[in-house]
Amino acid sequence: MTRDDITGLVLAGGRGQRMGGVDKGLQLLRGTPLAQVALERLRPQVAGLLVSANRHQATYATFGAPVLPDALPDHPGPLAGLLAALRVCTTPWLLSVPCDTPAFPVDLAERLGSAASAERADIAMAATLEDGRTQPQPVFCLVRSSLTADLADYMAQGGASPRAWAGRHALALVPFDDAAAFFNANTLDDLRRLQQG
Repeated sequence: MTRDDITGLVLAGGRGQRMGGVDKGLQLLRGTPLAQVALERLRPQVAGLLVSANRHQATYATFGAPVLPDALPDHPGPLAGLLAALRVCTTPWLLSVPCDTPAFPVDLAERLGSAASAERADIAMAATLEDGRTQPQPVFCLVRSSLTADLADYMAQGGASPRAWAGRHALALVPFDDAAAFFNANTLDDLRRLQQG
């Protein structure tokens, strides 16, 4: 698998409830919107980029990637953004990352792609080691584009958990040593911590 086989997706469609309802992807990290930071970190790893956003789409469009609203109404979670992207993805694989984790590994696509190929998996998901246990990072996942219809069926039946959906398929869990690379800004205090890092 090469970068030409992968489209990158930055998930920025959430409600930002733990940040008081602000549009999380537009919050600034050292002067740059979080979603734009994520896009630029992902850009060298993939063939093309997409953004999942449900608000301020004109602003997101200035970041240099097509902007997609959720495939389903009422903000049902990251799988809705993933489904919208899968429906327009023209590469065999789609790699998703959340907008609020700006320090994710620069070799994320390479390592997930290698694991998917080696294990003949349909989904490769990042994982970290926390307290000696493997902790999946479900929104950091590389998904075969051919799973689009399956994901649509899963969501039509009320499914919303990325981890549960991934578990229905041949899944490669890929451990990353640096758990700090997956630190996400869920709250404004978290964002302040990132600013200081």
